Amino acid sequence: MASIASSSAHFYHHKSHNRSHKPSLKSHIRLSIISQQNQPEEPANGSTHQTGRREIILRSSGIALLGAIFHFSGTKPNYLGVQKNPPSLALCPATNNCVSTSENISDLNHYAPPWNYNPEEGRGSKKPATKQQAMEELLEVIKLTKPDNFTPKITEKTDDYVRVEYESPILGFVDDVEFWFPPGKKPIVQYRSASRLGNFDFDVNRKRIKALRLALEKKGWASETSF
Repeated sequence: MASIASSSAHFYHHKSHNRSHKPSLKSHIRLSIISQQNQPEEPANGSTHQTGRREIILRSSGIALLGAIFHFSGTKPNYLGVQKNPPSLALCPATNNCVSTSENISDLNHYAPPWNYNPEEGRGSKKPATKQQAMEELLEVIKLTKPDNFTPKITEKTDDYVRVEYESPILGFVDDVEFWFPPGKKPIVQYRSASRLGNFDFDVNRKRIKALRLALEKKGWASETSF
């Protein structure tokens, strides 16, 4: 697994740039929208409930108007894909809206452990899956699992790499999620999930990864370490 010390200077520059970057209007809007999505529902009684519903409608109308004015999909980062030196997926920016198996295990904000599609204490010792079979299982789970109501769209695929764009249902925010099967005999899958815009995601990317892992565990996969 790649470590921060062995990553290219490009990504150090990328992290440094993000540390000094002030939140943009789009960042504040994304933060506000996610906050509203995570708020508890109003009590279902009397005028309080009616007021709550009215506020939700007004907020939704305002969000729709903002969506018509701005383009919230963002631009696909040019550093996505398998890095050459060392071979790995990209590190995360300094913002708290990304998880990656390429991060150092000590980075609790960004690190997530890789997956094993043939765990030794599972099907790996009984009926191990081929890399092709594991890829098919992964693609099936990607298409069927929508924990955050973002719509997954597979935009790139090779024998060992998949990139998925997850689009939010209202404003079209896009998160880039990558999966890579490193070469070698070890049945490992690395991944990276990151938002294009904003500085915080209220653990949307981490929760998405967890939901995908839980779905894959039903097929015989396992996390390399506790998540």
